Amino acid sequence: MTQAPTPTADTVRRLVRSLLKEGEGSGPDVRPATGGAEPDTWWVGARHVLRLAPDREAAVRRRRELRLRDLVRPYVPVAVPTSVAHGEWAPGLPYTLDTRVPGGSGEHHDVSAVGEADLAALLTGLREVPVRQAEALGVPRAAPRSLESLRKAADRAAGRLAAADEFDPARLAQLTQAAAAQLGAQPGTAVLVHRGLTAGHLVVSADGRVRGVLGWTDAALGDPAEDIAGLALAVGSPAAVRAATLAGYGARPCLRGLWLARCDAIVHLAEGLTGRSAVPLPLLRTRLRHAWEAILLERVTELREDGADDADDAP
Repeated sequence: MTQAPTPTADTVRRLVRSLLKEGEGSGPDVRPATGGAEPDTWWVGARHVLRLAPDREAAVRRRRELRLRDLVRPYVPVAVPTSVAHGEWAPGLPYTLDTRVPGGSGEHHDVSAVGEADLAALLTGLREVPVRQAEALGVPRAAPRSLESLRKAADRAAGRLAAADEFDPARLAQLTQAAAAQLGAQPGTAVLVHRGLTAGHLVVSADGRVRGVLGWTDAALGDPAEDIAGLALAVGSPAAVRAATLAGYGARPCLRGLWLARCDAIVHLAEGLTGRSAVPLPLLRTRLRHAWEAILLERVTELREDGADDADDAP
């Protein structure tokens, strides 16, 4: 397979100069994006961001993302990036030049109580996106993860974190084998799931409002608890569970999302300590702290078998 060229500042500058009809001077200010964005993402001046697909697999996702964003936009109350130009920057490799969503990264701004309502409306909107229309765009289905398998992986990782004085494994004992089984994904609950609701993909204003959501390439039809888990890692478990509850999710998906996040955070930090993660250790530690913030609905073994999905059961 032909090796894709490595984009440089000059490559990007020439491309955006033609797209933005710039003159032949120095061209627009371009610089690689940071803060968790993909390495093929570039800021272009103060108003645009250029995203380049680095390979054929990413090309399929980027083309699908353009169509998916148009489908999602009427259903969610926050901004979704808008493409002002798209094409190919190398043979078979697409680009999209998007308008930059005003606001800061969720890594630098806390989400306020009103921002939690924004997140609730986001989760509600994702649930309302027609599944058949998303499938018609090529959005894949993602099978629910086994919480029991993740629990075992987290248990092993917790021992390594204990040896590094990073985590007390006794805290994981709250998630028993029986509780993990009880919190299995329910059949027939697949919705459009963003699957990347990291703090870096949340655009948050100085007053704590959530103004936009970026990074739709990994969206799938699947378990809504995955997005609850993503928010727990990004903004903290209490805020994530409150947002999910406002969105109409009951105790079971809220607790499932909580424990997905907690187990993921343990496993990922253990990987980070051994150099097997590209995510910086401070961010992995922040995600662990967020996921393990206490919520009111902690006693998973007392969930009723009947009616556990009722919204009244959630905090």
